[in-house]
Amino acid sequence: MTQAVHARIDGALVMIGFGSIGRGTLPLIERHIGFDRDRFTVIEPSGDFAHILRDHGIRHLQCALTPDNYADVLRSLFPEGRGMIVNLSVDVDSIELMKLAQEMGVQYLDTVVEPWPGFYFGSPLPNADRTNYPLREKVRALGKAYVGGPTAVSCCGANPGMVSWLLKEALLRLALDTGVAANPVGREDWAALMQTLGVKGIHIAERDTQVSARAKPPGVFVNTWSVDGLLSEGYQPAELGWGTHEKALPPQGHAFDHGPGYAIWIDRPGADTRVRSWCPDVGPQFGFVITHNEALSIPDYYTVWEGDRAVYRPTCHYAYHPSNDAILSLHEINGAGKLAEAQHILTVDEIVAGGDDLGVLLYGHAKGAMWYGSRLSCDEARRLAPYQNATGMQVTSAVLAAMVWAAENPRAGFVEADEMDHVRCLDVQRPYLGRIECHYTDWTPLSHRINRFAEDRDEDDPWQFSNFLAV
Repeated sequence: MTQAVHARIDGALVMIGFGSIGRGTLPLIERHIGFDRDRFTVIEPSGDFAHILRDHGIRHLQCALTPDNYADVLRSLFPEGRGMIVNLSVDVDSIELMKLAQEMGVQYLDTVVEPWPGFYFGSPLPNADRTNYPLREKVRALGKAYVGGPTAVSCCGANPGMVSWLLKEALLRLALDTGVAANPVGREDWAALMQTLGVKGIHIAERDTQVSARAKPPGVFVNTWSVDGLLSEGYQPAELGWGTHEKALPPQGHAFDHGPGYAIWIDRPGADTRVRSWCPDVGPQFGFVITHNEALSIPDYYTVWEGDRAVYRPTCHYAYHPSNDAILSLHEINGAGKLAEAQHILTVDEIVAGGDDLGVLLYGHAKGAMWYGSRLSCDEARRLAPYQNATGMQVTSAVLAAMVWAAENPRAGFVEADEMDHVRCLDVQRPYLGRIECHYTDWTPLSHRINRFAEDRDEDDPWQFSNFLAV
């Protein structure tokens, strides 16, 4: 494949974290980003994969960043105040790193707003405060203090990130297929287009079909990407953007009592909250309402306002069906009431079949429902780049696209994926996404029921969240 250099990092390049996503991102940086190899440093505490860094000639700083040392460590790596931080870590406070990057004059990007340890498990905070809504609001407020500062891209991997770019392509495709004129430029134009198309909601609909030749051992949490990442977000409360068409909150559902109010939360773990959804080939499926930033940023971005009143907003949430091994792992720990003592991330060599379908399911419009997204097999991912499986490839290529966009737009201040140029970002990422496909379906959450049981159904509007929620 073409290995064009898309952008150059002027100054130091620092990657924080070297888990499955960091390892997969490294060869993409080497292919497509110009950088000074003597000034590329990877910070991570374990040293488990130091041999890979040695093989690539990248400096390894074996160190755990903490509230006491992070500022000194990072300042020492940017003596000239130029360069980029690529934060792919866990347990390192993203907001503190963002503020430091602004003070140093350094660009920054991450895939999630991560707090210091103690937020996800055993926290004394009320559940409403353990959601992503207050974290995102803090980042948005911080961005207002650094308008025009060094670019800080918040929450940009596959999702959140790539799915926001795919959503814009999907809207343009839907407009074309329904004969609606569309030439959106700014946020208001995109929101008006979605309203005109009649989209009531969006699932970030994903199905991971990757399988290993080896059965999952009892007591081991097996996943195709970061186990810590899935557990931390999976045991936050379920959270979703709340559309203006919704009639009633779900059981245990709560509105937020502060801020713009574009989202709600449910007082149960996202990894134990199921919804009915749809993906290509498998068709109807269950997905977990695991909290993600795109479930907040998308409905916020596509709100249509009349004065201070929201007259249109779509419902939006993740509907994630992880790999079968991860499903079984979640079943085990939910039953046991405690986290697994051992973890294992399936390597590209262990996976013998399957892939990852990740896209946006737009529903409620004139054509019913439409899935638009990336369909990537593990075999394709192997051929495209080293250290990859299908899930990781969708994330690492989005990190690459975000790095390119940030380098090309060095003074954009704080941005999310919805605010970036989706055409440019997908131009960088598309070679790594397998097939981008569009599928229309007549499925609704009221169809495909084996038997009829007592449940909260709205026959007048199939697209009410109450019809998606499986109890």
